[in-house]
Amino acid sequence: MSNLVRTEPLHGAPPLLVPGDLYSVVVLLRGYAEPEEVGDAVRADGSVTLVLPQAWGRGSSHQESPPAAGSAETALEEAARGPILVDTGGPWAREALLGVLAGQGVDPGDVTLVVGTHGHSDHIGNLGLFPGAALLVSHDFCLPGGRYLPHGLTEGRPLRLGPGLEVWATPGHGGQRDVSVVVKGTALGTVVVAGDVFERDGDEDSWQALSEDPVAQERSRKRVLGTADVVVPGHGAPFRVVREASQPERKSCGNSSQEPEGGEDKSTLHG
Repeated sequence: MSNLVRTEPLHGAPPLLVPGDLYSVVVLLRGYAEPEEVGDAVRADGSVTLVLPQAWGRGSSHQESPPAAGSAETALEEAARGPILVDTGGPWAREALLGVLAGQGVDPGDVTLVVGTHGHSDHIGNLGLFPGAALLVSHDFCLPGGRYLPHGLTEGRPLRLGPGLEVWATPGHGGQRDVSVVVKGTALGTVVVAGDVFERDGDEDSWQALSEDPVAQERSRKRVLGTADVVVPGHGAPFRVVREASQPERKSCGNSSQEPEGGEDKSTLHG
């Protein structure tokens, strides 16, 4: 028996809330990539996602900065006790970002950790709004004021931010240092905020042209699809990952016809 994977859109306009027992995921701004009518230019911006610890709450006061001493792992877990922003969009989306944060009861000073999935301008263009937050941009982790800490993140070694909350190394699109945020235990299962590992749902024939390392990105895509129930891509609407068991054909006796169990398989492989 093997699992076949198909994807389907997750309907709902931003902000899209996925509640969880420990962390809620809110897709604040949906990324897009729209070719212009003339020439090869593309108008684009990246998705922006908020991860809210349930222990924080809207009435919480501004969070204290992570401690100056200790390991990166300890500092990351401390920073993840407050609101976590995954990507910030481009600088042209500044006012939109401030507006959707306010709609969730979050001020820029409340954000304690910003994760930039990779270093492209449409994903980290508003870092300046969060000088009091710890920053994990690609594989660079620093505390407020610019104190950088080594952490040892690799494809085989994720960074733990809290129970069911991790950062994975998912290389490919921007080279070897892309990351994704994995949130387990939500109402929809495991949500992976994947940056541009996935441009959008249904991007199978187009992502390679934008990838600095297609071999590594293909590996990252398969890893995400093997874990996620919902993927937040870099430039499109969130989508569900649906796994369907494929039954082997049963060999029959006599004159009976051979039929696969479960009927016709209409699933497609994504990734």
